[in-house]
Amino acid sequence: MESIAAPITAVEVEQTKQRGLSASAGAYLELTKPRITFLVVLTAAAGFCLGSDQIDFLRLVNMALGVALLSSGIATLNQYIERDLDRLMRRTQDRPLPSGKLTARRALVFGVSLSAVALGYLAVTVNPLSAVLGFATLASYLFIYTPLKLKTTLSTVLGAFPGAMPPFIGWVAARGEVTIEAWVLFAILFLWQFPHFLAIAWMYRDDYARAGIKMLPVVEPEGRVTGQQIVVYTLLLIPVSLLPVLVNLAGSVYLIGASVIGVVFLYYGVRAAVARTTWQARKLLLASVLYLPILFLLMVMNR
Repeated sequence: MESIAAPITAVEVEQTKQRGLSASAGAYLELTKPRITFLVVLTAAAGFCLGSDQIDFLRLVNMALGVALLSSGIATLNQYIERDLDRLMRRTQDRPLPSGKLTARRALVFGVSLSAVALGYLAVTVNPLSAVLGFATLASYLFIYTPLKLKTTLSTVLGAFPGAMPPFIGWVAARGEVTIEAWVLFAILFLWQFPHFLAIAWMYRDDYARAGIKMLPVVEPEGRVTGQQIVVYTLLLIPVSLLPVLVNLAGSVYLIGASVIGVVFLYYGVRAAVARTTWQARKLLLASVLYLPILFLLMVMNR
């Protein structure tokens, strides 16, 4: 008996369109890496507050918006450049480009647009120097760090430079100049990135090896050097994290708090270095994610 398909109603057509639009919007949002962008904006806002004698809330909002757009643009363009590598790694196969949720061309247009708007917005609503620093961050991340990931483990060191820029940009957005305090904030974030990224690299070393990315745990699978670097950088972070007291960015409450969380962070670093297991690396990663906002919150509250 011949079946008769029910006609598609206008409501169903509209619902299908809405689902498609919602999925597309979700894919664009995923490209911006919201959690990373949030952390970037948080540290930039901390830098702004620390650099302000009296906080200009409108400028703070403008800076945060500009930095959020820039971080989103860089994340999108990074995924555009690495789309073929992402197809090879299990943890990135479901990203919008390797999964086919979005085309590469759309991602490129989206990333370029976000970045251009961000730099223009920072230049006009904040100050030109913050836009220049934003451009330097974008260029060094996309055109130095990203391609070198396939060539040398030193890419992690080079990538830490643009990665340390958010509080630096925040300070410059408030002050309009580069001072020693800005470099102190830069140094803290620079050192923090090593235990953070090495924990991630250890957890996903098989994925990185599959894609040919030369992270330290890939080229040195025993993990001894990786563990040593985790301990060294986490140990160095403790005295550097106390420099804000020396340059009058924070007081005694921060001194005590930063010392305590620094020792706790070092504890997890040593455990990860000794055990060299994915479980301990995951604990170190969690410790690093908690350490940074707590440190900057203490600094801002005790400025």
